[in-house]
Amino acid sequence: MNQKQVIFFLAVIFSVVLSPELFAQTTQELSDFNGLRLDYNRKGMLILGSWAIGNMVWGGIAAGQTTGEVKAFHQMNLYWNSVNLLIAGFGYWQATQNPGDLGFLETLEAQHSIEKILLVNAALDVAYMAGGLYLKERGLRKSNLKLQGFGKSIILQGAFLLLFDGIMYSVHHQHAQELPGIFENLALGPNGFSLAIPLD
Repeated sequence: MNQKQVIFFLAVIFSVVLSPELFAQTTQELSDFNGLRLDYNRKGMLILGSWAIGNMVWGGIAAGQTTGEVKAFHQMNLYWNSVNLLIAGFGYWQATQNPGDLGFLETLEAQHSIEKILLVNAALDVAYMAGGLYLKERGLRKSNLKLQGFGKSIILQGAFLLLFDGIMYSVHHQHAQELPGIFENLALGPNGFSLAIPLD
């Protein structure tokens, strides 16, 4: 950190210490920002949970009325979404917990964390689809209807999750642009937090 960055950092600290109104305003902005992030998570988990329940009901009914590949397809939908429902339930519960008054750095870390989780999930979704394609092709080679049905189901579920995680990431990434402007020069990089001072 050079001298200009140190001066700016101290100026921010002193402006907060010497301006209680500014501090209160910024605290409220952070509280609103964090509340909206949690609201996005709650809505996302409701969508995921609704998808899971719908698939479980559909899969449970259809699996009892079909045979062969179609039966396997619906069975896997039922199994897969049992896990999705647990994840959605836990995620919703987490999003209802009051995180307390988070400071700016804690807010940045929480925001960075949710975006990172969604990107990792998206990579896993692609892997799920690849695994489903492998099962489907293996089932075709071995004339195994069960593998074909399982493979098609996993491809479908992976595609939905990829779409879901992509939309959630886009929403959260856009939300991150709304962080209080007083801290706009504080950035999160690969080596941690840094201050970026305009040179002009």
